[in-house]
Amino acid sequence: MKKIAHWSLKSQFVLGFALILLLSLLATAATYVLGALLFIRLEYSSVYPANYYEKQLPDIRAYIRQENTRLLDPAAKEALEKQVPESGILYQVVDSDGNYLYGTLREPVFEGRQQLYDGLNTLTVHRGRYVLTVPIVDAAGQISAAVLLSYMLSPTYAEGREWLAAVYAAVLLSPFFYILLFTLLFAKKLARRINEPLRMLMQASRKIAGKDLDFTIDYRADNELGQLCAAFVQMQGELRSSLSAQWELEREKTEMIEALAHDLKTPISIISGYAEALLESGASEDKRRRYLTVIRDNARKSAGLVRQLQYSAELESFEGRLQVSPLEPAAWTEKLVKQFEPAAGSKEIRIFFQPEGSPGTYLIDSEKLERILANILSNSISYTPAGGRIEVGLKASGRQLCFRIRDTGPGFAPGEEDKVFERFYRADKARGQAEGHSGLGLYIARRLVESHGGQIQAGNAEDGGAVVTFTIAAAAEEA
Repeated sequence: MKKIAHWSLKSQFVLGFALILLLSLLATAATYVLGALLFIRLEYSSVYPANYYEKQLPDIRAYIRQENTRLLDPAAKEALEKQVPESGILYQVVDSDGNYLYGTLREPVFEGRQQLYDGLNTLTVHRGRYVLTVPIVDAAGQISAAVLLSYMLSPTYAEGREWLAAVYAAVLLSPFFYILLFTLLFAKKLARRINEPLRMLMQASRKIAGKDLDFTIDYRADNELGQLCAAFVQMQGELRSSLSAQWELEREKTEMIEALAHDLKTPISIISGYAEALLESGASEDKRRRYLTVIRDNARKSAGLVRQLQYSAELESFEGRLQVSPLEPAAWTEKLVKQFEPAAGSKEIRIFFQPEGSPGTYLIDSEKLERILANILSNSISYTPAGGRIEVGLKASGRQLCFRIRDTGPGFAPGEEDKVFERFYRADKARGQAEGHSGLGLYIARRLVESHGGQIQAGNAEDGGAVVTFTIAAAAEEA
């Protein structure tokens, strides 16, 4: 069974709420039982019965009769109050007409002599309290005054035991106290469980803000926090990969600038040298023509390098946007191949176009397809020796067009079949520089093929020579 800390937050909240109620009920029940036992034990020692003060009335009456008229002197007040319990009985000394003389009961009880006489030695009720009227008789046997004793028939606490009322109130309010107590305890424990992964995430976020990805989040759980930590770890991996790719791109850019500077150095040096020679006086027309031809060719090489580099930089922004139009691929490819015959003929290389069947008409981005074939054919012409041949094959298969370009050059060295499509890779760097190639041709071809939803491969023919095959997705135009 998995740990509670690994439960979902909702389940942990529900469990905590249920435990708070259960423990509060148990604690309340235990408190009520202990309170009941306490009150039962202290019932006689701390709590007076309802008739406790009524039982003291005979002793107080005997004292009043003993003191008799001496109680009319206010100086007897202190002695009388020692006989009357202060907390349980109120008293009042009145004259024969019922007028107040002194005592703890200040409000009048009887109005006039007659009411006073009617209440002598009897129990009357005044404002919810019982009143016993004890007469004071003078030496002539006449009623000269009376003492009124007022009390209630209800359980009362013994003197000095008022704290029991506070205990009783606390027992009654104990459920609220226990709910608050257990809520605080469970909230603190739950907060500690939640704060642990949150602390890790906060530290990780601060490190990410500081561009530091060297951190670990050691928290595994199937709940929401575990999923958040897992997503954070995944983001860390993605960021690491992204930064690695960015660093690799920066490295490639540095290499690109170095390669471009190196490749441009030769044609620019040639242009500069021949231009200075032309500036010399006395050059013949034939010599000037040859020099200008060299300058033109090297200027074209330089411009070609810059264009290829620019196209590679722009590739990211528009490679996914295809501008398709109806095209008959066999006739179009044949026309394109003819455009490379002069360049191939300068090296006595023959180019052959060998279509299979009649593909029909397809919706194709002709500009990008031309760039793919041009880069591959240029690469083949560069690496095919004089007197060689290049074959361009085309085959339609459903919604795909397959192109196969084969030459009679040295082919690819073992392990280079995938590397040739990397940016700036050149199997023979010295020859590539001499021919004015930057190593971007096959890289651009691969990116454009992939933007068409196709694949490109490089290999060697059985009888020698390089073979580059690629397929592109091309929807056939409806008749």
